[in-house]
Amino acid sequence: MNKVKFPGFNLEFTLNETAFTVFGLDIKWYGIIITTGILLSFLLFYRLAVKREQLDPDSIYNITLLVMPIAIIGARFVYVVTEWEDRFKGKGFLNMINIRQGGIAIYGAIIFGLITVLIYNKIKKQSSLSMLDALAPAVMLGQTIGRWGNFVNAEAYGWSEGVENLPWRMWLEKVYIDDIYQPDIHFVHPTFLYESLWNALGLAIILLFLYRKKKFNGEIFFAYIGWYGLGRAYIETLRADSLYIVGSLKFSVFVGIVCVIAAVIGELVLYSRHKEEKNEMAEYTSAFETVRIAMSKEEDALDQSVFEAEDEAEDESEALDELDENDTEVLAEQDMLDGDIEDIEEEE
Repeated sequence: MNKVKFPGFNLEFTLNETAFTVFGLDIKWYGIIITTGILLSFLLFYRLAVKREQLDPDSIYNITLLVMPIAIIGARFVYVVTEWEDRFKGKGFLNMINIRQGGIAIYGAIIFGLITVLIYNKIKKQSSLSMLDALAPAVMLGQTIGRWGNFVNAEAYGWSEGVENLPWRMWLEKVYIDDIYQPDIHFVHPTFLYESLWNALGLAIILLFLYRKKKFNGEIFFAYIGWYGLGRAYIETLRADSLYIVGSLKFSVFVGIVCVIAAVIGELVLYSRHKEEKNEMAEYTSAFETVRIAMSKEEDALDQSVFEAEDEAEDESEALDELDENDTEVLAEQDMLDGDIEDIEEEE
């Protein structure tokens, strides 16, 4: 049981990590919450990919079935690597893969999942950026929901001086700072809540504004990378249970900063490429319009020439008709004259 209080809001919870038991196997609330996040994320991913990105539904099913297990492996792999010295060195392979004992790193899931998407689309010869644009909001939704699993477990919290004065401060019965029990500390930052709200806000901005005005593939994906990296880099400075790379350098802070830099570079590169393509298209359209106008003028001139030729032909035809009429009259007069001559000769 975990006792959690929010004195500033007069809220108090007694949380049981186990939801129910099946054949002696404890089903944890953390697992239920994560699974719920995954299912809802898939539904959002499918809708965005099929309806907005016009991707093949079979590709969505295939990439989901590939990414899910690989992302879990990646999350565990990164956690084991960063905690190798303290928790896994010399304890055997089974201990490393025993994920039920806890320990996953979301960045590992994102990195391994991203690599899987890139390889899959490379093989299928289709746009990775388009699929990633649909996938990014889905991942944000999953992270927004998944963080509440940390709440049930009374983990992923932070601590710093002055936290006792915050109206949203969280009280815990037992507080651990870098795995060391702190009997004199009970108030902490609810960093799980910070990150959940940060992702929820980012998801709303992306779906309500950015996606509706999307200009080029990759725009949404890099917006997500930048938004999440920025929030995670700051929030991790408050965390009391962060993973470390070297010395006091926190893994998530480092990766968060890298994500922000990568997002800025990615957005600029893709925007520049989009602008060039747009200019090329404008030039092509302008050239095409120029050729079309020239051809139209030539057609008009040709049509005018045809009309003039037809008019000339009609004039010549009329002249010939008049000439034929004159010839007929001359012949008629000649016949009359010949008749008169014959009459005169007969009289004589």
